[in-house]
Amino acid sequence: MPRRGPVPKREIPPDPKYGSVLVAKFINNLMRDGKKNVARRIFYDALERLKEKSGGEDPLKIFEKAVENVKPLLETRSRRVGGANYQVPVEVRPERQVSLAIKWIIRAARERSERTMVERLANELWDAYNERGAAIKKRDDTHRMAESNRVFAHYRW
Repeated sequence: MPRRGPVPKREIPPDPKYGSVLVAKFINNLMRDGKKNVARRIFYDALERLKEKSGGEDPLKIFEKAVENVKPLLETRSRRVGGANYQVPVEVRPERQVSLAIKWIIRAARERSERTMVERLANELWDAYNERGAAIKKRDDTHRMAESNRVFAHYRW
């Protein structure tokens, strides 16, 4: 890590099918054991299911809206002050908002009970689009935690 100045961020090339960096990030997070083609197939098939479910609406717009709905605005960070640990609410940076939303959607999809990952991911994205489901619950819990610890906001650094 450099001692001065910001750490340079790695450029992620957009995915080949939709030309979206957000889709590329999602596929990279979905990937396991370096199997990117498997992750792409799962994601693209899930978007096809979303298209069927929505009645021909653009699945990329549904996906983007789902990620937007899951993004957290506040989170709590642990801060040690005088021998005690406080959960201090802080605003979430935009890059972190996106990465948390992606991780929460994928985790929620993996924990669902449908038969295939394609079905799980499609249904979780549909639920996030409609503001329900496990990923939305995770966002609400995070916001609730930050709200309940608002009294410690003056410890922000």
